[in-house]
Amino acid sequence: MLATMVVLSISAAAGQRPTTVQLGVPTTLPRGTHNSITDVAGVEVGYSTIIMGDGALQVGTGPVRTGVTAIFPRGKAGGDTVFAGWFSLNGNGEMTGTTWIEQSGRMEAPVTITNTHSVGVVRDAVIQWMAKHREAFLWALPVVAETYDGTLNDINGMHVKPEHVFAALDGAKGGPTPQGNVGGGTGMMCFGLKGGTGTASRVTSAQVGGYTVGVLVQCNFGNRTRFSPLGVPVGRDLPATLRPCRAAGVQPSREQFRGLPACGAGSDGSEKPVVPEGAGSIIIVIATDAPLLPHQLKRVATRASLGVGRIGGLGETSSGDIFLAFSTANRVPLSRPDTLNRFEALPDDLLNPIYAAVVEATEEAILNAMLAAETMTGADGFRVHALPGDVLLNALRKYGRL
Repeated sequence: MLATMVVLSISAAAGQRPTTVQLGVPTTLPRGTHNSITDVAGVEVGYSTIIMGDGALQVGTGPVRTGVTAIFPRGKAGGDTVFAGWFSLNGNGEMTGTTWIEQSGRMEAPVTITNTHSVGVVRDAVIQWMAKHREAFLWALPVVAETYDGTLNDINGMHVKPEHVFAALDGAKGGPTPQGNVGGGTGMMCFGLKGGTGTASRVTSAQVGGYTVGVLVQCNFGNRTRFSPLGVPVGRDLPATLRPCRAAGVQPSREQFRGLPACGAGSDGSEKPVVPEGAGSIIIVIATDAPLLPHQLKRVATRASLGVGRIGGLGETSSGDIFLAFSTANRVPLSRPDTLNRFEALPDDLLNPIYAAVVEATEEAILNAMLAAETMTGADGFRVHALPGDVLLNALRKYGRL
């Protein structure tokens, strides 16, 4: 299993579909070098991607479409604490460790993201990894977040194991970041299309510091008809051939999939969503090198909501929309009774450019998660289609965005 996971992770990085940069999707603020959360100096990202089996769902056997994403604020070698803040737009989801962030304003472990039923094993494995790699380690309250991949994945089979978490942590690196069907985003859906992991970055003007803001999302939310990147009603005009369908020859074990039309043979897919509209979740992690204090970072985290709204999200009741922001600017020591800590922070009046960067990068990261993803057939032969780049570009041209 581990060998399969590693090969899939490497191939995903090598053969990725074109994202917003390659397609020429315009922006207002400039992107960072890699258009990634790793454009914030020191941030590293790693993945474990687990894809095994086909056909009808057999709990404990598969098919498996899941994984783990790991984000280090200061890299694997940097155990320093960072200031952090978090926000829940809608709380039908999980992000562990947030009560301590709320209380202390700091985060002391890597961030990991996985599927809903694997939060526990991932949390425990992160603690094991830190105990092995962090000198004088005593305790940790890791941040582990989730979205639900049980439509495509055998989520109750508990296929994420500690070794997958260790692989994601050990494999974290800077530079270009694979996107789409990778890590915790492997089995996710977004706006009725294939979703997954996406990232983007923005750089503020030199006049306000030239700071970098990077965003990474695990995208698994949204109503298809409201999908509207750059204000364009793409979801409303999507061709019927991009609706979910069922792979021919598969006899589903779950009742809700038995009425799906078979893929191909002139089928236009299902008009009735298998997943209720508005169900799902999105996890958003925001990194910046701007010097911000915890209360400012909480305000930054709330602005991710505007990026979600711009592309068509509503924070529906059945969606878990949870956002985390951290700053790498200040070296935050653990509490010491014999010294006075001194920190730098931007004046509140200079936060607006950071907010703008968060909103833009969030919207683009969601779009990249969908563009980079590939069409996937998962448990019970359920097939969800990727967003074709030409469909997006044609819609942007139609409405004068290109």
